[in-house]
Amino acid sequence: MLSNTKLSSQRKKYAELVIKVGVNLQPGQHLVIGFASRQVYPEHVEFARDLTSAAYDAGAKFVHVDYGDEWWLRETVQRGALSTLAERAAWQAQWVQKLADEGAAFVAIPASNPHLFDGVPRGSVDEANKAIAGAFRSFNDRRTNNEYSWTLASAPTEAWADVVHADLPKEERVAALWQGILQASRATGEQPVEDWRAHLERLKRRSDWLNRLGIRQLHYRAPGTDLTIDMHERHYWTAAGQPTQGGIPFVANIPTEEVFSAPLRTGVHGKVRSTMPLVHNGSLIEGIELTFSEGRIVDYRASRGQDALQHIVEADEGSHYLGEVALVPVDSPISQMGTLFYNTLFDENASCHLAIGKAYPLIEGGHGLTREQWSENGLNESLMHVDFMIGSTHMDIDAKTSDGRVVPLFSKGKWTEQV
Repeated sequence: MLSNTKLSSQRKKYAELVIKVGVNLQPGQHLVIGFASRQVYPEHVEFARDLTSAAYDAGAKFVHVDYGDEWWLRETVQRGALSTLAERAAWQAQWVQKLADEGAAFVAIPASNPHLFDGVPRGSVDEANKAIAGAFRSFNDRRTNNEYSWTLASAPTEAWADVVHADLPKEERVAALWQGILQASRATGEQPVEDWRAHLERLKRRSDWLNRLGIRQLHYRAPGTDLTIDMHERHYWTAAGQPTQGGIPFVANIPTEEVFSAPLRTGVHGKVRSTMPLVHNGSLIEGIELTFSEGRIVDYRASRGQDALQHIVEADEGSHYLGEVALVPVDSPISQMGTLFYNTLFDENASCHLAIGKAYPLIEGGHGLTREQWSENGLNESLMHVDFMIGSTHMDIDAKTSDGRVVPLFSKGKWTEQV
């Protein structure tokens, strides 16, 4: 187990990694730490201070930390005036958007308690989540269109650690989760920033190989899964290292092991079954099964959290379609750790996954399209973007290419070609 001194040292390196590689903060930029439903919790104060110091060391003009509290949020959703919560979210979104307009970069620390809303009326949870997401919709549309540099990088809370490491003595759980986060985030080496640059280059080689194949359709096969996904003729694959529209490279997820693209909105057919639990906005969902026809989810069910899944799928018309397809082998470093994190930031990097809802505009010319042009260009628009994990050692994935070849991509959960 990490000593306090060792943890403090590694946490500072991790913070430097988030600033230099995650958002790639430029001298004179604002930095926002925490936004929307991903505020900075009391247990994250020390890490937020590390991020603040690293940001000012990098030349930040101003660092804004948005502090919050999950206990307060649960109590407010259960007992408070949700109309006032919505007004508060709208006010927060205005401030965040002002900083964005001045060129800010954004860091969020996703660390939700998987059981946060257990026992709270589902209708209140859905109303609160939708109000916050709605208030930040314009900001998030521009963020995911790469108008700003942003990243997600997590840190433990006691409630989260209690779920991940329930087998350990209570006093050891938070330290164990810290150790897992740092390992998964490639932050434990002597030079994490340099290690990450090499890692991003490896992921780029993988996405370049997929792009050279000229894929037109993917076929997934596994127990409970027989799914075909058509790809837009102008689609492209990428990894997390991307430039903003202003040309500043950044990494949206720390950690990341995926290569991903946008499916054709109406080109998904068949059935898919999840292979890992999903924690979404404080609710745990397990055993997801979806059926698609012409891209649309026409049937859905979950063995646990059916009401939370319903909130995702029924949020709007776009939440009945997919927005992302991501490929991750079962022998990825995070998968080999053997830890179920109950946090999508980590679990999605141990497994192939799909996302319900909003696409990233990963077609040629996609970032220049207006939202009104997305549908006619095969891209999905929604209030939601929710990843769920489908990979396993039983999954095979074949690609059909534009010249009619069938190329095996995955066999028993692993890449068939070592690129």
